[in-house]
Amino acid sequence: MTFSYEYETFIVTFPAEYVAHVEINRPEKLNSFKESMWLNLEKIFDRLSKDSNIRSIVLSAKGEKAFCAGLDVEAASQSQTVAGSKDTTDVGRRAFAARDHILEFQRCISSIERCQKPVIVVLHGYSFGLAIDISCCADIRICSQDTKFSVKEVDIGLAADIGTLTRLPKLGLSLSWVKSVCYTARTFGAEEALHVGFVSEVAETKAAGVQKALSMAKLIGEKSPIAVQGTKNIIDYSRDHKIDEGLTYTAVWNAAQAQSEDFSKGVLSGLRKQKPIYAKL
Repeated sequence: MTFSYEYETFIVTFPAEYVAHVEINRPEKLNSFKESMWLNLEKIFDRLSKDSNIRSIVLSAKGEKAFCAGLDVEAASQSQTVAGSKDTTDVGRRAFAARDHILEFQRCISSIERCQKPVIVVLHGYSFGLAIDISCCADIRICSQDTKFSVKEVDIGLAADIGTLTRLPKLGLSLSWVKSVCYTARTFGAEEALHVGFVSEVAETKAAGVQKALSMAKLIGEKSPIAVQGTKNIIDYSRDHKIDEGLTYTAVWNAAQAQSEDFSKGVLSGLRKQKPIYAKL
């Protein structure tokens, strides 16, 4: 049984066996993030990562206008940590405080990528700034036809610092295209996102996108958790390493995991034409 997940500005439900649905819930502010939200996001995904009742996760947002319009600039401007501590005028000390704040923010958003379970994000409406950081951390990206994307940070005098500039170039997209959207902060739509490969599917509406994601998550939940989580781990490792390093890592991983009962269950179920039932991990 999954314990209650109650966190401010988020709704977490369990629509199918082994599936969690996390919804950002601040539609009155276009789901823009304040500090408590990224701290809660990390708590949620760290818990889900270890929850044996969960095998796949869908991330979407409440409201029809926006998945996330970025950082809540008004709330951020009131924070002492945005430009460093105001307790000192020393530039070096203010920089240390600002760096620690950025690293904490990065760590919280990276909890989506660190999560051992596959994460499917469904974007809709305005998906600016932080929405790109978040979606780059997900394993699978789906969007609705009305989605408007933008790497918005240069328009507020910053280089994007929560993950977009690090992850976007590693998604297998044209580096020329990546640089063009990051340098100009121009808005691009669902069709372009699909064309360049930033998203893998475009749904007619947000509701249709969420349904697609939940169906996929349910299918993933029926698979061996050892196999699926191992697959995610190996793909992510191989993305950041040379081919021979990835092959060695895979061999070592499967030398242990192939001894699991899931492997024999999977093989026998295929021979017997039966659907295997896998134990919780």
